[in-house]
Amino acid sequence: MFSHRLLHHTAEALLVLLLSVSSTFGPRPAAAQAVLDTEASPEVRNVILMIADGGGVGTWTLARLARGEDLAVARMPVVGLVDTRNADEGRTDSAAGATAYATGTRTFNRAIAVAPECRERIREDAAGVDRDPASCAPLPTILEDAETRGLSTGLVTTTSVTDATPASFAAHAPSRDLTATIAPQMLASGVDVLMGGGRAFFDGTSGSGAGNLLADACRDTDCPADAAALASLPASDARLIGLFAAEDMQRAGARLPDLPTMTRVALDRMERDPDGFFLVVETEGTDSYQHDNDPLELITAEIVEFDRAVGLALDFAARVPGTLVVVTADHETGGLSVLGEAGGPELELAYTTGGHTHAMVPLFAAGPGAERLAGIKNNDEVGRILRELLLGEK
Repeated sequence: MFSHRLLHHTAEALLVLLLSVSSTFGPRPAAAQAVLDTEASPEVRNVILMIADGGGVGTWTLARLARGEDLAVARMPVVGLVDTRNADEGRTDSAAGATAYATGTRTFNRAIAVAPECRERIREDAAGVDRDPASCAPLPTILEDAETRGLSTGLVTTTSVTDATPASFAAHAPSRDLTATIAPQMLASGVDVLMGGGRAFFDGTSGSGAGNLLADACRDTDCPADAAALASLPASDARLIGLFAAEDMQRAGARLPDLPTMTRVALDRMERDPDGFFLVVETEGTDSYQHDNDPLELITAEIVEFDRAVGLALDFAARVPGTLVVVTADHETGGLSVLGEAGGPELELAYTTGGHTHAMVPLFAAGPGAERLAGIKNNDEVGRILRELLLGEK
């Protein structure tokens, strides 16, 4: 039997966070070492960045309690913490948090891969200056630069592909709400694999003003409409756009295709590129359900499904040399902690808020260059390290 209640637990959560980092310097699990031992070269050819939106230590505690020794991130030898603050040193949202990873630059909340000075442009526009919001101080993203260099790219999510986290890697806008600006940019970015929800923002049914973008986009592209169509696709390196829900996809357990399936399909497609690839995989439910202070079962289902996708990525990395896998979050949501008597039958969730917190989030890494992500890092620093490892930029 499970229950949840609102309690204050910040000190306890921080203690658990700090204790989790100590595993970085302890013995490596044999399975985690196996991932590293398969590396034929220290050069990074592929990066798989996996984001549990809103997922902090409490979220991963649920995963550990549910999966035990089968927890995939336990195979990852490098563990650290990420300071997720935005450019104002305040609590970040998904847009600013993802932008930091995508560009290596901190920005303001709700901004999609645009620089902090874009806020002044927004104020000027409100005063009557008419500008294209896509031109507002754009920051180049790691996905865009990977595309320019001939690498394959992919974005996989359980929410709309126009939502803040995926959009921050393939679009530019002063507000995450500008879906009519974001949707066409997502397609124009050239991203090779795009899967998740958000079909309404591309087929003209959302009323956002973007119109029907899919008619042209799907002309020379694989565009499966559902899980059955995705499963029946032949092996190919063609572009893939799978939009499986009008907006957000269903919750874990009811979601088709599920996140591990989408991750496997993306990896199968992108592995065919000899130049390498950059892939982002996100689960959204760990954020939205924690915003609502939902019961344990909902959060556990989301993080367990996500961890299964992590396991697929690690299996891929063990087979394909040069693959770096990084698992983290854009921010923590809800101030979530797991309570209950030791050895007792009942667990409780404790929340301190329905919003985001300042709590640092865990980072797990395996593969070439993973050691550079150990310890405490700022979110923009993580973004710069990823760019340097994949693109050779300093």
